[in-house]
Amino acid sequence: MSESAADARWMAGAASLAGRGRPLSRPNPAVGAIIVKDGIVVGRGWTQPGGRPHAEAMALEQAGEAARGATLYVTLEPCAHVSERGPACTNLVTASALQRVCIGLADPDPRTAGAGIAAIRAVGIAVDPIESPEAEASLAGYLMLRRQHRPHVTLKLALSLDGCLAFPPGGERWLTGEEARAHCHAMRAKSDAILVGSGTLRADNPRLDVRLPGLEAKSPERWVLTRSDAPEGWRALACPQAIRDMTDIQYLFVEGGAETARAFIAAGLVDTLLIYRAPVMVGGGVPALPELAQQAMAGWLLENSRPLGKDTLEVYRSTPCSPA
Repeated sequence: MSESAADARWMAGAASLAGRGRPLSRPNPAVGAIIVKDGIVVGRGWTQPGGRPHAEAMALEQAGEAARGATLYVTLEPCAHVSERGPACTNLVTASALQRVCIGLADPDPRTAGAGIAAIRAVGIAVDPIESPEAEASLAGYLMLRRQHRPHVTLKLALSLDGCLAFPPGGERWLTGEEARAHCHAMRAKSDAILVGSGTLRADNPRLDVRLPGLEAKSPERWVLTRSDAPEGWRALACPQAIRDMTDIQYLFVEGGAETARAFIAAGLVDTLLIYRAPVMVGGGVPALPELAQQAMAGWLLENSRPLGKDTLEVYRSTPCSPA
């Protein structure tokens, strides 16, 4: 395997580790780090709950003396600022006797923004940027917050074959099967906040928690799109554009209903679209957005499509020609 191919593989591994930090790493980004020596992993880490320790600190502590002469793969440039919560990761790296540091992305935080890379190079440690789609994807929420001052938004829709979002009142409760619902809960567990419209809140009084064994603690904050006060345990959002006031939210998961979905799409504030397609005909149920099919064809990139039990999951990403 060539060095570039090995670098890409190790960085993808670091990005996979970063996912373990979501969403409890808030207010920090979820970063992943792997230390490799002679083709063997000697240390690994990811951002811990509350933001500390950082991924690099965990990996270096695990590696110990084995870090000497090794290569660190980290999805985001090590921080260069010292805070009362702990030392700068750059200081830990420069004191580690690493031979090389591979970085997935430069940090847009002005407190670091290249200063971490410069400090590491100044002590003679080689620093190589590694172009990694996996690293960038793992930091989507943090990058969106830094660059566009809003969270990364995922919109979830469950649709029947005839384009309905739900059965008529009094009909079956669930449109999709157990596998699709479990996947949705896994997506909730990766989100800082979850949002529904005021109509959905009134009609369904949803719990919006994570009901997967071992992931209950990752239940997101509950938000409602409304112009009135939110009930106890909920936070209110006046309109989709107000997500720019969610300064501590990196990942927002929007679950419904139709008017809320339409409002976010119209505002160009959907980055990822999850469509769970159920092989059922509803007939007379709650209709979906008739314009969505056209937008999905013309303005969204289908990244993945796979079965989830009897249902099918389609994952779309917004493209420059789409509203988002």
